[in-house]
Amino acid sequence: MGEDAAARARALDVWSAPVVPVPLAGGLSNANFIVDDAGRRHVVRIGGDVPAHAVWRWNEVAISRAAHAAGLAPEVLHHEADALVLAHIEGRTYGPEDVRDPGNLAAIVALVRRCHREIPVHLDVPGPFFWVFQVNRRYLGLLDQDNFRLKDRMDEFAALNHRLEGEFGPLVPVFCHNDLLAANLIDDGARLWLIDWEYGAWNDAMFDLANLASNNELPPEAEGELLRLYYGRPVTAEDRRRLRVMKRASLLREALWSLVSETHLTLDIDYAAYSDEVLDRLDREVADDGPPD
Repeated sequence: MGEDAAARARALDVWSAPVVPVPLAGGLSNANFIVDDAGRRHVVRIGGDVPAHAVWRWNEVAISRAAHAAGLAPEVLHHEADALVLAHIEGRTYGPEDVRDPGNLAAIVALVRRCHREIPVHLDVPGPFFWVFQVNRRYLGLLDQDNFRLKDRMDEFAALNHRLEGEFGPLVPVFCHNDLLAANLIDDGARLWLIDWEYGAWNDAMFDLANLASNNELPPEAEGELLRLYYGRPVTAEDRRRLRVMKRASLLREALWSLVSETHLTLDIDYAAYSDEVLDRLDREVADDGPPD
C-alpha cells in the first residue's frame, strides 16, 4: 500500500505545488504522511472505509471537526473518500512510558474528560455507538467466517465476552475516543492533543479509562489515581471492579481487532505478532486472581 498511498497523497488537488509526502510511522490501519506545502505542514491520512472494523470515513471527518471545535484535535483542512488532510501539530508523540509517568496523568485525564463532555456540543451528526461487547461479538462472527488461526479459542472468547458484559452492569453513555493508544496523544510543550478519531463514538466513560489503562499497562496505583482524577472523589471498590471488567473487555477487543486485521488489512504490519502480544496480556489479566473483585 505504501507507494500507492504516497502517490494518492501526492495527487490530492489541495496542494499549491508538487509535494513530496514523507511517511509517518505509527499507524496500524492507515498510511500516514507529512506534507509541506506553501509554508505549512500537513498530516495526510490515506485510507478508505474499513467495513471489517466498522470504520466509516464520513463519521471520522464529522467527529474530527467536532474535536477540533472543542479544542482537542487539529483542524481538518481537506477530506475525500479515502483521504484526510489535517493541520500538523508540532510536538512529541507519547509512548506508553509517558502515559505511565505520574506527572502526565492529570493532563491526560482532563483531556479525556473534555472529550466526553464537549464533543457532543459540536457534533453535527448523531454519532455512532461503540458498545465493546457488541463490537467483540461482531468480530467473533467475522473470524468464524474467516476460519481464523485460533479458531479453537472461539468458544472461550465468546464465553468471556458474555460473562464480562453481564458483570459490567448498566452503562451511562458519553462521547468516547475508544482508541487511547499512547501514540494518539501529542505534547506540543504547552498542552496535549488527542488525534485519530476513526473509532470515536458513544460509550461508557469506563471504557476509555480502561482502554487507557490496558493499552499503556498502568500499574495498580496509577489506575487508582486515574479513577480519582476522572471522578473527582475517593475511589470505591465498585469503581475498581468496573475498571477491571472493562480492562479485560478492552484487551479482548484489541486482540480480536488484530486477529481480524490479519486477514482484512493490507498494510505492511505484523498483525499476527501484535495479536499474540495482546492475547498474552489478556490471558495474564484474566488469570490474575480469577474474576473481578
